Amino acid sequence: DLPHAREVLQEWTGMDTVDMPASEIVRHTLIRAVVASHRHVFGVFFWFLVPFGPAGAVLYRIAEYLAREWSRPTGERSEPFSKVAQQLFFVIDWVPARLTSLGFAIVGNFEDAIYAWRNHANQWPDTNEGVLLAAGSGALGARLSGPLAEPSSLDELATPGEGGPYTVGDDCTPRTLQSAVGLVWRAVILWMILLLMLTIAMWF
Repeated sequence: DLPHAREVLQEWTGMDTVDMPASEIVRHTLIRAVVASHRHVFGVFFWFLVPFGPAGAVLYRIAEYLAREWSRPTGERSEPFSKVAQQLFFVIDWVPARLTSLGFAIVGNFEDAIYAWRNHANQWPDTNEGVLLAAGSGALGARLSGPLAEPSSLDELATPGEGGPYTVGDDCTPRTLQSAVGLVWRAVILWMILLLMLTIAMWF
């Protein structure tokens, strides 16, 4: 149901989805889903495991909320507080974002994920999000946004004598959504296995 999908995406992101094709709906959904899966699951999980325990998880969510809400263009906002909140969350999220990206690479297409991470992560305004989206794009084999959504921007990466630029992934399709769900679940299982191994190691 394409009209309903446009309506739901508009409510979720606030962007103009009128006449948006199915591939773009899937792409924008995946962008939000990859970042949200990290910030609501993996990032929280990481800060729960550090010595602060539940307090670390709560701190992470509060920092994310403040960075997001104080960065909205509408409503009352203080520019100094907005910058401080974003910088603080960037520091807090630096390690978790890279561990999540590594998890995506391990349970997905490892070579493409690492390639995209190394070559495209810094081309997003927020490099933490860039790492997540680049690795997620490569792991899924789908072009999500920025340089990964525009094959022509990869021309400069082409090696003379080769058949052309190395584009990461294909256009997004509804099937890509199913692949993304599987990727996130596999990453969750990976984290659970690591937690189990850590727990067993602590016993001995």
